[in-house]
Amino acid sequence: MKKVVLAYSGGLDTTYCLKHLGVEKGYEIHTVLVNTGGFSEEELKVVSAKAIEMGSVAHVNLDIIEEYYEKAIKFMVYGNVLKNNTYPLSVSAERVFQSIAIIEYAKSVGADAVAHGSTGAGNDQIRFDMIFQTLAPEIEIITPIRDLALSREEEIEFLKKHGVDIAWSKAKYSINKGIWGTSIGGAETLTSNKSLPDTAYPSQPTKTEPSNITIDFNKGEICGVNGVKFSSLNAILKVEELASAYAIGRDIHVGDTIIGIKGRVGFEAAAALTIIKAHHALEKHTLSKWQQYHKSQLGDFYGMLLHEGQYLDPTMRDIEAFLESSQKSVTGTVELTLRPYSSQVVGITSDYDLMSNKFGEYGEANKLWNAEEAKGFIKVLSTSNKIYHAVNKK
Repeated sequence: MKKVVLAYSGGLDTTYCLKHLGVEKGYEIHTVLVNTGGFSEEELKVVSAKAIEMGSVAHVNLDIIEEYYEKAIKFMVYGNVLKNNTYPLSVSAERVFQSIAIIEYAKSVGADAVAHGSTGAGNDQIRFDMIFQTLAPEIEIITPIRDLALSREEEIEFLKKHGVDIAWSKAKYSINKGIWGTSIGGAETLTSNKSLPDTAYPSQPTKTEPSNITIDFNKGEICGVNGVKFSSLNAILKVEELASAYAIGRDIHVGDTIIGIKGRVGFEAAAALTIIKAHHALEKHTLSKWQQYHKSQLGDFYGMLLHEGQYLDPTMRDIEAFLESSQKSVTGTVELTLRPYSSQVVGITSDYDLMSNKFGEYGEANKLWNAEEAKGFIKVLSTSNKIYHAVNKK
C-alpha cells in the first residue's frame, strides 16, 4: 500500500483529499498539520481527532513558530517587507516553511508520496511543489484538487456521498491565520471594485479611544512592549493584542501572482503592520541615507522571492547577511498612537539617533559649516547641471 503524507488543515480541500486518497485510491494516509501560529491548542486537538476519524492512519501537529520567526519574520522586519507596499506576506511566507516541514516529515516516515490540496489557479501549488521537488525529488507529488479541476460544490457532494456532511457551503470566506497575519478570500476579492465587509474580518474592534504604546528594538529585533521585556515572539503577540483591538492592519492586497494573473486578497495583520511601521521609523533615525536606499531595494527583492517560493535560492542567504549587518545600530524605542483602523508614529528614542542637535537643527541652525562654505558647496554641487544646460540651450 502506497504511503502518502498529506498536508492537512481540516478545511474542505484537505478533507476531500484525505477521503479521496483513502477511499478511492486506497493509499495509507498520514496527515500532518504545520502550525505557524494560526491554531490554538484546542483547535489542534480537534483537527487531530477529525483527521483520524476521516481515515488518517496517523496524524501529527508540527509547531514551527520559533523556526518561522528566526528564518523569516526576523528578516521581513529587517527589510520592512511589504509586497506592493501593502501586504506583509502574512500567508505566503508561511507556506514556504510549512512545505519544508512537510517534506522533511515525509522523508522521516519513508513516504512514497506527498499530497496537498492546492488548486491549479493559485500561488500555493508553486510554493509547495518547488520546495518538495528541490528537497525530495524522489518523492511523488499528488494534487487531487488541481488534477481533477474540482469545484467547491463537487468536493462537498463527494464528501456527503461518503458520509461527511459538514456545512462548508455556509462558510462564505476562506480564512488562513498565522502569527504574522490572516488572509481573507471571498466573492469580493474576485472582483476589482468590491471591498470586504467588516464582518469578513476575524478581529472586530473593541476600543475607540486612542492610546499610546511603545515598542523596543534591539539590533532590529522587537524585544519589548510598553516598557516590559518580551521574547520576540511574545512581543509580536502583545502588539497583536493591543493593535487588533482597534482593527488595525486591515487592507486588500492586489498583485501579480507567480502564475502571471492579477490576484486580490484581503488580510488583517495588526502586529505585522504596526511593528514594521515602528521599525522603519527607527531606521530613518539610525541608518545612513545609502543604507536606507540599498536596504529598500534588497528588502523588496527579498520579499518578492520569498512570496514566490524561492526561499531556497542561495541569494536569499546573501540578502539576509546584508539585512542583518544593517541592523547593528537599529536599537531604541518607538512610541505610537493607536486609533481605530490606524496607527501613527509619535517619535523615537535611541542612543544611535543621527538626528542630533550637536551637528545642526534642520531649517534653523548650522553648526558644522558657515555661510561661505554653504555657498561653495552649492556652487560645486550645481556644476554638472550648469554644464548640461549650457551645452543644451535649445
